[in-house]
Amino acid sequence: MGEINTAELLVRCLENEGVEYVFGLPGEENLHVLEALRHSSIKFITTRHEQGAAFMADLYGRLTGKAGVCLSTLGPGATNLMTGVADANLDGAPLVAITGQVGTDRMHIESHQYLDLVAMFAPVTKWNAQIVRPSNTAEIVRKAFKIAQSEKPGAVHIDLPENIAAMPVLGQPLAKDEREKTYASFRSIGKAAVAISKAKNPLILVGNGAIRAGASEALTEFATRMNIPVVNSFMGKGVIPYTHPLALWTVGLQQRDHVSCAFDQADLIIAVGYDLVEYSPKKWNPEGKIPIIHIGMSPAEIDSSYIPLVEVVGDISDSLAEIMKQADREGKTIPYAVELRADIRADYELYANDEGFPIKPQKLIYDLRQVMGPDDIVISDVGAHKMWMARQYHCDRPNTCIISNGFAAMGIALPGAIGAKLVYPERNVVAVTGDGGFMMNCQELETALRVGTPFVTLIFNDGGYGLIEWKQQNHFGDSAFIRFGNPDFVKFAESMGLKGYRVNSAAELIPTLKEALAQDVPTVIDCPVDYGENLRFTQKAGDLSCKI
Repeated sequence: MGEINTAELLVRCLENEGVEYVFGLPGEENLHVLEALRHSSIKFITTRHEQGAAFMADLYGRLTGKAGVCLSTLGPGATNLMTGVADANLDGAPLVAITGQVGTDRMHIESHQYLDLVAMFAPVTKWNAQIVRPSNTAEIVRKAFKIAQSEKPGAVHIDLPENIAAMPVLGQPLAKDEREKTYASFRSIGKAAVAISKAKNPLILVGNGAIRAGASEALTEFATRMNIPVVNSFMGKGVIPYTHPLALWTVGLQQRDHVSCAFDQADLIIAVGYDLVEYSPKKWNPEGKIPIIHIGMSPAEIDSSYIPLVEVVGDISDSLAEIMKQADREGKTIPYAVELRADIRADYELYANDEGFPIKPQKLIYDLRQVMGPDDIVISDVGAHKMWMARQYHCDRPNTCIISNGFAAMGIALPGAIGAKLVYPERNVVAVTGDGGFMMNCQELETALRVGTPFVTLIFNDGGYGLIEWKQQNHFGDSAFIRFGNPDFVKFAESMGLKGYRVNSAAELIPTLKEALAQDVPTVIDCPVDYGENLRFTQKAGDLSCKI
């Protein structure tokens, strides 16, 4: 291979990794990378803010298992990336962030826009490095992707000084190594099978690791044959179809709910692909007394409320299949799960025909579920609506309801929907957001129109930071500093060349959603929401008593 510059070699390495898109903003210190991308098969998506670029890469990585790539310049461009990078890292989404940087000849003195980006990104990445020798570029890029995509996936960062980017280099991309499956030990399989055979009221807690491992089919078969009920974390939705008779839906709210009764009865928790960041075990096992079996691709994190009897570490599907061969649950029934599911289902159906306006969140989400197909994707922003989406929106398939959970970053839904639509252009995609989260990255609607990713943004409009109001009311009986004004969201959408809708009654919601999903441009739906339900739910949860 002839002589090229470092930026060109970096881009060839990205091509070698199978990168389809780079999301980001142009800047003076990444000019050479942009020029190399101009002559590349990789499509550069120019965004309106670096945070949006990082969220797009975050969702791309989460949905494909391949690292999403985002690019910024130095200084404020890099700091703007950090929220999305941190979100990907805590939620286990593979991501590679690339930043421009001042020349190495300026790093020893106070210099315009200079920050030590390697030090800055260290707390929010699995690994990061600065390219200081052009000849090391291929090694650094290959290592970055290998680390980002290895279990548990996460974010990595590459910093490229502008003078290094322009330097000539001889080199070529490194060959990718194929990751072989690893398998759990026979001893751990046997111990798990014995514990599961003896348990009277076992409960499966499934998390995002099972989705990343592609273990949905194996988990569903395991639960069915072992006759063990299943609850999922916010990030484990769809691992088992919500219509399955053993599916007890979602756990993770910061207060008691019907599903809490399942944990009260459990004498064994089988945690499958569960990560502590998804829902702290101190919430469901505060005294550390419930025995736990940990089944995952990685060993369990250390927590006083999560000390497993046995850790089954290896390919999840294989582990479940091997445990099934040895476990004996013949004749064991769990009647409480049947009764509990009936209560959960009845609560879900309670608002199906509610005609109140503004629309109650339960009704809003119930109708959204009726419109969306089993493979369609919703991406929830963060706010009061997220808690309702987590509790009320149920999935047939994995990765069809994406919730920022570990980092819980407001502003993710709208740019995330662009990433999702690029991955699955044939599917309906809805970004579910509050008016607060919408205004954080609403500028990316222009990006969506420009790159041709039509999706629906559904705004739960309450004129304030509803989740904080909910917390304030619970703590102090009053609220403060949470109200704000909004633009006319319909006119805002139309000013960008999009379609805008306003819902004026409960009966209008489903027809409006169907019409919006049929458009060939991005659409925005302004839907007033009644968050009086927040405190009513808190009261109901406080009065909840288990029948069993």
